[in-house]
Amino acid sequence: MAKVVTMGEIMLRLSTPGNQKYIQATQFDINYGGGEANVAVSLANYGHDAEFVTKVPSNPIGECAVAALRKYGVETKNIAKGGDRLGIYFLETGASMRASNVTYDRANSSIATATADDFDFDKIFEGADWFHFTGITPAVSDAAAELTEMACKAAKAHGVTVSCDLNFRKKLWSSEKAQKVMSNLMQYVDVCIGNEEDADKVLGFKPADTDVTSGELNLAGYESIFKQMVEKFGFKYVISSLRVSHSASDNGWSACIYNGETGEFYHSREYRISPIVDRVGGGDSFAGGTICGFVDGKNFKDALEFGVAASALKHTIPGDFNLVTRAEVDALVGGDGSGRVQR
Repeated sequence: MAKVVTMGEIMLRLSTPGNQKYIQATQFDINYGGGEANVAVSLANYGHDAEFVTKVPSNPIGECAVAALRKYGVETKNIAKGGDRLGIYFLETGASMRASNVTYDRANSSIATATADDFDFDKIFEGADWFHFTGITPAVSDAAAELTEMACKAAKAHGVTVSCDLNFRKKLWSSEKAQKVMSNLMQYVDVCIGNEEDADKVLGFKPADTDVTSGELNLAGYESIFKQMVEKFGFKYVISSLRVSHSASDNGWSACIYNGETGEFYHSREYRISPIVDRVGGGDSFAGGTICGFVDGKNFKDALEFGVAASALKHTIPGDFNLVTRAEVDALVGGDGSGRVQR
């Protein structure tokens, strides 16, 4: 199996029970998660050698975050210890026409103050096949942005394939800052993953005549901007998830991919996900599933289909992590979405 390294922030998630609003809640459900951590869990769950790199405080909460990763087979030996705190995010889960709401409490977290001195990147990338990061980590702090670039340089020096999920977070930074930082990081990226908002806010590419709120998707617009992104940054593949939000509880879910080497464009099967149990981590499960497809040796179309199916299933699981098995994903790819009880 392949060795895949991911790097970013793992956070404590405190979510309101059921679909309560913050003001109603008298307690919170506890989970751990974060973009790159979620991808690592997916890949470990599919049997790959997945390692997550971060920095957590040397206290019981930091240890709980690490234990959450170890529970699902993620390698944690190069996680640094130190700093003042673990980042926290609060989640108020929406329903029907009421959107979910995320509130961050992550300023000055351990990873936000980490430096290259905390990590031996040559050791970390020894024998690695793939490195994955997201646009969330550089948004956490300027120090984290510098750390991300150092990791990318080390990965490329070791001949490792690099993927990035653009993941724009307007509560962390502006589009102007994102474009400045992320455009520089794209020089190291082989596989670029995102959605229509990410491409627009992070890299300045907007698909024409597309409105995911109304359900209008112009695939030709995606193909056009994918070509432009390949021309500018030299990506091997550009990938976008396609979420049509009929409501917070009812989404259409598919994806498209552009092969920068052959010029082929492909749109996956679309799934109707309703009711959604938990959409947080949905994009990460898509990235993890698609990366799994690539490192498994699948062609780019089959890799995409595996990622879309894996992510559709994630929407049925509470928490950030996708815990579905390969067999469950393969069954859905094969057409079995009946949901019948397995006896």
